Order: sequence, then C-alpha cells, then structure tokens
Amino acid sequence: MPYEPPPYLASLTLAEIAELVAQRKLPPVEGWAPQKQGDSFMRIAADGTWYHEGSPIRREAMVRAFAGLLKREADGQHWLVTPFEKLTIAVEDAAFIAVDCARAGDALAFRLNTDDFVIAGPEHPLRVAGDAENPALYLDVRRGCEARINRSTWAQLAEIALAEGAEAKGWHIASQGTDFALLP
Repeated sequence: MPYEPPPYLASLTLAEIAELVAQRKLPPVEGWAPQKQGDSFMRIAADGTWYHEGSPIRREAMVRAFAGLLKREADGQHWLVTPFEKLTIAVEDAAFIAVDCARAGDALAFRLNTDDFVIAGPEHPLRVAGDAENPALYLDVRRGCEARINRSTWAQLAEIALAEGAEAKGWHIASQGTDFALLP
C-alpha cells in the first residue's frame, strides 16, 4: 500500500490536525521491557538525516517506522525499543526536525520531518536554548524526544508571532493557553 503524505498543514483546521494526531497509531513502547540491550549502529544527524553503519537511510518509510520506536531517557540517551531488544541510537541534536508551522485556532501546529503532526501546548511545550546570537527552539514530541525547529519553520513562527504582537510581549507566543518564549 503506497504511503500518502498528510495534507498541507496550513490548509487544515485544528480539529482536522487533532484527528490526524489521534489516528497515528504508535507502538506501545512504554509497556515493553526488553531484556536484551545493544547498539543499533544508527545515528540521527543534526539535519535530521538517519544513518545506519555510516550510510544514510534513504527509505522514508523505514525512518518513519524507526521514529515510532524512539524514546529518550532522563540521562539523555536515545533508544530504539522493540518488545525483544533496546538499542542505543546516537542523536546529534534532536530526534526530529519541525519542518512546517501554522496557527490553527488557538494552537500552533507543527509538521515533523517524519510527517507527524504535533500541537504545541502543555503536553508538547516549546523550549528555547542557545543564546541571542544562536537561538535554538525545540518542541517536545513524545517519550522525551524533541524536534528542533528548523530555520524556515522558525521564520514561519516569527511571522505568526509578529502578526500577533509578540514583539510587544517580549517575543512570547501562546498555544493552547500556554505561553512560550521564542528567544533565549
């Protein structure tokens, strides 16, 4: 069955985005307790490219499948988890990249490089890192994993913020009733 990417983010209502989020069936990684641990020999580069044994993974379906098995523990280590084994995966910056952003109702919706949608808010906060010269913005995705907001998506977010008077609010923007800073 061929993969059908989700529709363009800006064309969706908040209810439609929420429905797409609800339809995404993820493996129940939290309930698995594999006994075997090892190394996956995989890494996720800062630009979001996935590698296995030094070669890029070119099949997007594989990347989407692996992304559903990711979790990050409190010590910062990322893991690929199956019912049978738990394998380390090196992550240079963030496990995901936010590649699109739109205002939908009272929420900010993001599309990830894996075609997942995430709605920023209390359950998926935005986090600012870096400094004034090199700011970095991250979105909590799931299981401790984050998405780095890429440059073009940050520009989209800044346009939304400017239109809503964020400059007068100290560069803050709200999503689902939660206020987030856009600059460190």
